[in-house]
Amino acid sequence: MLGAAVQPLRRGEAVSTGFAEVRGGGGAALPWRCAGTVVGALLNHRAALAALGDAVHQPPYKAPPKAPVLYIKPRNTWAGQGAKVVVPAGVAELEVGATLGLVYRRTACRVNSASALESLLGCIVVADICVPHSNFYRPSVRHRARDGFCPMSERVIARDALPDIDQLAVRVWIDGEIVHHTSTAGMQRPAAQLIADVSEFMTLAAGDVLLLGVAFGAPRARAGQSAIVEIEGVGRLEMSFVAEPVPLP
Repeated sequence: MLGAAVQPLRRGEAVSTGFAEVRGGGGAALPWRCAGTVVGALLNHRAALAALGDAVHQPPYKAPPKAPVLYIKPRNTWAGQGAKVVVPAGVAELEVGATLGLVYRRTACRVNSASALESLLGCIVVADICVPHSNFYRPSVRHRARDGFCPMSERVIARDALPDIDQLAVRVWIDGEIVHHTSTAGMQRPAAQLIADVSEFMTLAAGDVLLLGVAFGAPRARAGQSAIVEIEGVGRLEMSFVAEPVPLP
């Protein structure tokens, strides 16, 4: 586990996290696996928040959120490259939320936006899977925390290897057809501001992952389909969807 004494990566310099070796300048060595807590941010995409329309002023919301709306993807949700995601019985399809994962190399507590990115080790590709639902008030555990609902890529790309993490193209393919094309540029809170706002009330530790947010209009997949999530400069994440086994009588 990395401590606060770790210095920023320089291009071409490697640092061991105990879970991956990340190299400045664009390379990353396998394997990487999550070592902390995965924290997601809801409604951090401007269009997703706008889609609530007047409902954001009605119960149970009553007003637009003033602080990040957070939820947890617990350990049982974690999966890797090539994951087989189980579509629960009685659910027609799952939402495939493509998002950038910000991986921490040291503690971030009450950091300001100017220095927030210095606490990062690098970035990964994450598929934030959930059962489609329309209520974002007090995020539902049963819709978001099912087994295997958080596939994560096995490569960490160093922050300094990416030109601008707030300007990365994000694409999703279903069965080989591109169905969603967006960018990290559409966020209500860009990466540095999200880190600053979250760390104002919650300490983020080395090994934690903060999800930047899912764009509006995330595609859906059914059992029998496959998906690829790609983030420019960070990598590709492949998965397939399978029906939940029918229990024997």
